[in-house]
Amino acid sequence: MADTELAAARPHQHDTREAVLFGGVYGSVLACSMVAALTQYGHTSRGSRRYDALWLLVTALASALAHGYAHYIADRAPHRRWDALRTLADEWPLVAAVLPTVLLLAGAGWGWWPANGVEYAAFVLNITLLFTLGLVTARWSHRPWAVAVAIGVVDAMLGVVVVVANTLIK
Repeated sequence: MADTELAAARPHQHDTREAVLFGGVYGSVLACSMVAALTQYGHTSRGSRRYDALWLLVTALASALAHGYAHYIADRAPHRRWDALRTLADEWPLVAAVLPTVLLLAGAGWGWWPANGVEYAAFVLNITLLFTLGLVTARWSHRPWAVAVAIGVVDAMLGVVVVVANTLIK
């Protein structure tokens, strides 16, 4: 087979920047949504914060598994022996993006800081992560600073939408 035929036969590989942006944005929005959903009923005990941290981690792992599996089965090219595992491993940025929120919630559960109100810190953390991801990836793409900041603001607005929706739904 020619090199172009071999390349066409391999599953699509996302470059690291693309994977970090996609997984980071997805994970940060997921973390905002989960914190909003888990704190909807006002449970603020240390035990409930540990529970929230665990469920956020489980949800992120399940989301990464589902997304990786969807990529794997959607690719119609012939697969090599370890392609499924490589495809699943490519979802690491999604899980990595929720870890700061998991740590924030777990820390509240372990008594490192107050359990009451930690969801606001989680929202700020994730909105900041979204802004930073947008800004950094835009700069990686050699966009001017003004455009990069605008892209960061648009990404951050995804988190703001979740916070506003949570406020309206409560």
